Amino acid sequence: MEVIARARYVRRAPRKARLVADMVRGLPVAEALAQLAFTPRHAAVDVAKAIKSAAANAEHNHQLARDQLWLKQILVDEGPTMKRIRPVSRGMAHQYFHRTCHITAIVEDRPDVEPAPRASARRPAQRDEPRRRRGEEAGRSRRARAPEPAAEPEVTTEPTEGDS
Repeated sequence: MEVIARARYVRRAPRKARLVADMVRGLPVAEALAQLAFTPRHAAVDVAKAIKSAAANAEHNHQLARDQLWLKQILVDEGPTMKRIRPVSRGMAHQYFHRTCHITAIVEDRPDVEPAPRASARRPAQRDEPRRRRGEEAGRSRRARAPEPAAEPEVTTEPTEGDS
């Protein structure tokens, strides 16, 4: 079942809020909120508020378990732009904009789905695989390899026929 929550007229530029929303799309709600708690962007607070509201709606209105909720979709749409002016020199004024956005969070319950491993968790194994095929020297770069010392020719001191 899908549950929707909207945060409207949020005083944040939609372009900046989309960067945060793209980061948590498709994650379990608990993991998304944990990731947003440690995100340094200011829009993370607004996105987390919309996700918490959707989770609370699902829990209260539809009696769904909070630990089984996944963030199915998160949309950041442009809201109205407030136009303001700033006085500058010589009696002129420059215009600036306060942009707003509408954040829509859609959560759904997936009771029997295990969290899929993230793509970043699979990358190191794929990178290390070719190194194992190449042998021992795969880990060293070309610059780091020391040139192998040339074999010294054997010197024999046997007397020859002409020497007496």
